[in-house]
Amino acid sequence: MKQPDRNQQGGNKSNRPALNDEIRAKEVRLVDENGEQKGIVSLAEALRAAESVELDLVEIVANAEPPVCKIMDFNKHLFDLKQKQKEAKKKQHQVQVKEIKLRPGTDVGDYNVKLRAITKFLEEGNKVKITLRFRGREMAHQQLGLAQLQKVEADVADLGVVEQAPKMEGRQMGMLLGPKKKK
Repeated sequence: MKQPDRNQQGGNKSNRPALNDEIRAKEVRLVDENGEQKGIVSLAEALRAAESVELDLVEIVANAEPPVCKIMDFNKHLFDLKQKQKEAKKKQHQVQVKEIKLRPGTDVGDYNVKLRAITKFLEEGNKVKITLRFRGREMAHQQLGLAQLQKVEADVADLGVVEQAPKMEGRQMGMLLGPKKKK
């Protein structure tokens, strides 16, 4: 019988199932390498069956009465589990909040550059916080800032939705956009 490599065991035996001679039950419910139920057999008989096909006897459900054991290649089983975990990790996407800063007097060219950045962030599935900062006398003309945020909202309406409407926070006006749900 093959013993798993030390580096694949994860170091301690508590976080992996018992295998081969580590199984302490006198009788086990045996499942062969093809997934077929073989019924309740003695541990010695199950170990002989695993040895005859040069595979490991792995305790799958330890708290069952009697424990369920399966004949399998334990190293291959560990490898498959790691591959599944890698695939699941690849498919996860962490949503980030990106921030774009504007001013009430942001001109057309600069506005278009910032708009491209906003669309890129929304296409990547990130949220975008748009902050419009007022200085000095600009505080008296907050409607200009609100109009600019509404223009951004209209320009990215096909890509994103407003999650937080424009509101004043001190000398800044902020709005949060989120990506539209893909169907």
